Amino acid sequence: MADQNHQIVKKIIGYAEKILSYCCELSEDNFLADDKLVEACVFNLIQIGESTRLLDDDFMDMHSNIPWHKIRGLRNRIVHNYEGVDQLLIWDIISEDLADLIQQLSEIIKNTA
Repeated sequence: MADQNHQIVKKIIGYAEKILSYCCELSEDNFLADDKLVEACVFNLIQIGESTRLLDDDFMDMHSNIPWHKIRGLRNRIVHNYEGVDQLLIWDIISEDLADLIQQLSEIIKNTA
């Protein structure tokens, strides 16, 4: 099971890295003005949230510093479009949270390999 969790975490890292590569040189205004880019990033955020559903509960409990439920909750809000997708929230997640998430997940892989 640990190997499966590691593979899932690696996929999550890959999705997050894609998003950051799309947005690394953009301002908030440039991001918000590019509908295709927003949609690509939202798609990858959905994939991240969907992937968390495949992790076993013990793994998530062992790494409770990761906001698994918030990640999954964001996926649900996007997919079910509760009150529309807040593009500013998406930008904030990209610009403020994803790099930290990648670092935390990379540490998990490194320390449990």
